[in-house]
Parts: sequence; structure tokens; C-alpha cells
Amino acid sequence: MTETPQTVEQILKSEGKYVSTTVGVSMLPLFRNRKDTVVIRPVTERLKKYDVPLYRRGDKLILHRIVKVTDNGYIICGDNCENKEYDITDEDIVGIMTEFYRNDKHYTVSHKGYILYSKIHVFLYPLRKAFMALRRSAAKVYRRVFTKK
Repeated sequence: MTETPQTVEQILKSEGKYVSTTVGVSMLPLFRNRKDTVVIRPVTERLKKYDVPLYRRGDKLILHRIVKVTDNGYIICGDNCENKEYDITDEDIVGIMTEFYRNDKHYTVSHKGYILYSKIHVFLYPLRKAFMALRRSAAKVYRRVFTKK
């Protein structure tokens, strides 16, 4: 007899946590595609700047960082993303990352190094956006110069 797969929300409700490897590059350099593991727990209070919620965008689950808390919700951005997402509400939030594993080391969100990383990364967002645009331009020039036959 095969069991019906549970949703993340069902697992959070029944187990009190959801553990998964990360997928994608939107949270680089913190989380590497299919290498790092996150622990998600149910939300028990209003989220704060620097928190990393797991939230629904359509049919997808996304794990990105809160860069600003608003009266109506949150402004969220991946650590490796240029564009912020606006109007993410508490209803969109599935859970919150409380700990993670990287290179077989365990970290909680209260780890001093992680807190420093989070604050620096959000602070440098304007520079990151400019750096990524510069990197795209350099890649375009590189392709034009070195890939012509």
C-alpha cells in the first residue's frame, strides 16, 4: 500500500519540523545547490528582518531572507538575487529556518557568525545589485572577445 505524500505544511504540523536539502542558487553563498540542509519550524510569532522564511509563491516553495518588515507583510530577497519580492504576507509563510547544516557542521540562526553574515549581506544589497550588473556586462564582453570564430 502506497502512502500519499505529505505536504510541507502537513509535516510541520505533525512533526514540528521539516528537514530538507536546499535546491537552487538563489541563497548562495550561504546555501549550495543540493549540498546544504535546512531545518524549518512552524512560525510562532511575527517574523523579523534577517529571518529566512519558507514561503509559497504560486505552487513553488521559496527560501529567501527578509530584508524589510512592512505593516502588511515582508520584502524578501534571496542572498544571490537582484530583485526583491514585495507583498509577501504572513499567509504566504509556511515556516521559518531555525538551523542548518553546512559541511557536516551544525549552525543555528543565533550563531554569531551567521548573524554577522546576515546583517552584512542585507547591508550590502545595493552594492550586490551593481556588482551583478557589472559581472553580466563583463561576461558579455568576454563572450564577444573570446568566443568569436
